[in-house]
Amino acid sequence: MAVLTPLSAAEVAARIKSGKAVLVDIREPGEVAQERIAGSVIKPLSAFDAADLDHGPDQSVIYMCRSGARTGMNCVRLAAQVPGEAFVLEGGLNAWKAEGLPTVSGSGKSA
Repeated sequence: MAVLTPLSAAEVAARIKSGKAVLVDIREPGEVAQERIAGSVIKPLSAFDAADLDHGPDQSVIYMCRSGARTGMNCVRLAAQVPGEAFVLEGGLNAWKAEGLPTVSGSGKSA
């Protein structure tokens, strides 16, 4: 059975910075419009089956939502979209912000 391997916010930030990962935000457009992580790929869960993940062959895929719960409930479906190992931002956007990592608000300004 396909699963998602949890990564801490610090691990996710390091992988994104190194170019070794793409962060896929599965939240809905209204949520993303309020606040998001810069550079994340927006693929709402409601339309995910039709989504084409755009990542390089050497990049891992890391999924995220607000708290990690939505990603966890859909882990089999999400992991099945990726050849090899897939990951989840443990604690989601909430954990990212708790680590003091930057986000972009709906106005496009860093938060």
